[in-house]
Amino acid sequence: MVTTVTSFGRSGLYDWLLQRFTAVILLTYTICVGSFLLLHPQLDYATWAGYMRSTPMKVFSLMALLSIVAHAWIGLWSVSTDYLTVRMIGPRGNMIRILFQAGYAVVLFAYLVWGVQILWGN
Repeated sequence: MVTTVTSFGRSGLYDWLLQRFTAVILLTYTICVGSFLLLHPQLDYATWAGYMRSTPMKVFSLMALLSIVAHAWIGLWSVSTDYLTVRMIGPRGNMIRILFQAGYAVVLFAYLVWGVQILWGN
């Protein structure tokens, strides 16, 4: 039996809503950055660096980074609890699922720390 201890939210509905909310943030971020790239066909490093170093863009990028982590956690948790089970892959299904979840938790945490260092580091 899968418990909600490893779930990101309080319930399936909360996870579903949070994943949709993070998808909207990621779509908005993609449109914002994509529009900037399209509006600056002769883009140079100084212009790009100035755009990405502005405080509003740093905050928006941090929101997008947090959204990616939350979105990936919920998605991978859902997939792993659906497909990495005793019924689907045999007697070691629960152990494999826990190892998989622990592995991607470490990877997502590392990406989050790395992303914050890139955004707010010197």
